[in-house]
Amino acid sequence: MTNRRNLALGAAAFLLMTGAGITVAPAAFAGTTGGTDASDRNSDFDGDGYNDVLTGAPGGTVGGKKGAGYVTVQYGSAGGIGTADTRPRVRTAVFSQSTAGVSGTAEAGDAFGAAVATGDVNSDGYDDAIIGSPGEDLAGVVDAGRANVLYGSASGLRGVGSVSLEAVTPKREVGYGGAVAAARFTAATPGDMIAVSDDEGVDLFSDEGPLLRVTRLETVDDPGDRSVVPAGLTTGNFDGDGYADLVVSGYSLVDDEGVRGRSVVFKGGEHALAYVRDLTGGPSAAAGDVNGDGYDELVTGDESSSESGGLVAIRYGGEDGLTDLADELTQDSPGVPGAAEEGDGWGADLSVADTDGDGYADIAIGAPGEDIGTVADAGAVWVIRGQQRGWTPAGVRSFDQNSTYVPGSAEAADAFGAQVRLVDTDRGGRCELLAAAPGENTGDGVVIAFPAATTGITADGSWLYGGGSFATSGTDALFGAAIDE
Repeated sequence: MTNRRNLALGAAAFLLMTGAGITVAPAAFAGTTGGTDASDRNSDFDGDGYNDVLTGAPGGTVGGKKGAGYVTVQYGSAGGIGTADTRPRVRTAVFSQSTAGVSGTAEAGDAFGAAVATGDVNSDGYDDAIIGSPGEDLAGVVDAGRANVLYGSASGLRGVGSVSLEAVTPKREVGYGGAVAAARFTAATPGDMIAVSDDEGVDLFSDEGPLLRVTRLETVDDPGDRSVVPAGLTTGNFDGDGYADLVVSGYSLVDDEGVRGRSVVFKGGEHALAYVRDLTGGPSAAAGDVNGDGYDELVTGDESSSESGGLVAIRYGGEDGLTDLADELTQDSPGVPGAAEEGDGWGADLSVADTDGDGYADIAIGAPGEDIGTVADAGAVWVIRGQQRGWTPAGVRSFDQNSTYVPGSAEAADAFGAQVRLVDTDRGGRCELLAAAPGENTGDGVVIAFPAATTGITADGSWLYGGGSFATSGTDALFGAAIDE
């Protein structure tokens, strides 16, 4: 069984505070995969040069076990991604703890797929999948949690040979595997290192033949005094040194202010990760080169900033790392459609990549608590363009399920925008948008795919899919509660 926070996959604050009943994890942005350098951002499980998509359905029923959870894989191609019921010739796959070779057993409340990430862990040229199950019970310890590693190959992901990652000492309800990531943090390991979080810190693993625990990154200052409760893991190369940096984003208790978003930055280097600083902002985060100068920016979302309906901050990278000052955006910023209202959750999830092929990364922003007219918490998504001077108010686009060409309709508690991902699945040089509504159909969940044009993301040609599109159970699956970056 799982408690709410663990099944919630990290628990987005706006949904906890508003009682909407659907909780989702900030994206685990595994932005530097491939085991070579920090600029390699593939998610290519079969090595064919096309990005693949890994999606979690942690509420899914497997073998009659509700909430056991599963993940789906959509392999990229010259025609992009699809599903069996939309484009039968496009390859897809489904994995769970009932799949042959996958460590563990599918049990009610495991929440397999609550967090997902990608990286070339064994440095064989095929990206691998890291999948969190924060509701897993281990040796009688309730909700201790675990993570599974599924390896890539010429034929794609496979269950056989998977590896289980667990805490040194399992603890009750800490949600191990609540966030995962992988990247080239140091030169000391042959492939990408894996990061796995629980409520108290982050473990790092390296494939040295067997997967070995390398170190523990604590986010606790003193016993009982938590500086940051991890909810998301983000990677990016903020100083251009060729090694990925790690950002642990989550929540911090602030005197007289309650719970606020906060992040801890660790710098990658030749030998190890090293603590750099704490920053305001979180629990959602993503990284990418918004201004095209060769350094990644860190974009954080603090949906607990209730007075603004959510706050998105951009800190720019450079030779010395991230800047102290940030550009701060809300729905009341110039050029941004809509109005900031308490509970919108603007910035609950983020993704950063180039949608129009101009060389500047754009920012996708989810607001799953956005009301559409009188429909509460239907949700919406924005795409803000990058430029040489940073973000620009020109050409901002927003979408909801009542927008022209967008399939479905805005319904209460759909939580559209709870997960967003920008990904180029057809190698066209422009990233499409995937936006999830895990609350759709009272918790079944769906993802809507938006094409990319020369002018950026467009709703024309957008299409919808869910768990049932993969010939598996979509009922109460929370499909799309996690999508790998």
